[in-house]
Amino acid sequence: MSNKIYNWHFVAADIQSLGFGNFPIIELAIAGKTICLALYKETIFAFQSICPHAGAKMVNGYLDAQGNAVCPLHKYKFALKNGYNVTGEGYNMRTYPIELRDDGIFVGFLA
Repeated sequence: MSNKIYNWHFVAADIQSLGFGNFPIIELAIAGKTICLALYKETIFAFQSICPHAGAKMVNGYLDAQGNAVCPLHKYKFALKNGYNVTGEGYNMRTYPIELRDDGIFVGFLA
């Protein structure tokens, strides 16, 4: 197993300051990348902002009852934990690790 090295970037001071409101998926730019964050059962997940199948904006999608990100265009579903396509079409979504620290929320991008 390889050890991945990440550059960590500050996202927010806490979950409340992210502004999820009524929307479980938000989009934001961090360190030159546009990503999505999802809040599911009080856990934050980070993933690519564009569907790997047809390029739809994932922020316009939704989370299903199992906690999968659902593309707004063709309804392909992706596991928040690892980005795997759970509906079997063969497209996987890039995910990013999140760390909750005393000084805030951070996302990791491969170094």
